[in-house]
Amino acid sequence: MNENCVFCYPNIETDKQIIFSHSSCMFLQLKSAQREGVALNGAGVIVPKQHRETVFDLTSQEWEDTFELLKQVKNWLDTTLQPAGYNIGWNCGSVAGQHIPHAHMHVLPRYEHEEMAGKGIRYLFKNQ
Repeated sequence: MNENCVFCYPNIETDKQIIFSHSSCMFLQLKSAQREGVALNGAGVIVPKQHRETVFDLTSQEWEDTFELLKQVKNWLDTTLQPAGYNIGWNCGSVAGQHIPHAHMHVLPRYEHEEMAGKGIRYLFKNQ
């Protein structure tokens, strides 16, 4: 564990809420982003419980548990919020946009009537 890591010590940042937890990983959401009509409604991250800097550092068991948790999260979001699609992604390293040096998979439900509907992860690259 890293004592300065907001994922190793979830109480460092009080805005986070653990929604689901498995043996080696958990799904967290920011309470402040969970409002209807907000583009991030339902968004969260799946993080390993052990400190791993990037996805490349996960064990085989953490990979398997992350995938199982992702399916559980999708089922829950499909049932509770009915998104029309999802963006799933990892940022690895500061140059790639990773601002917290603890591996975390972004789970972003997408809705038909949001401002960025139809614009996927590669949207910025396609419009340059």
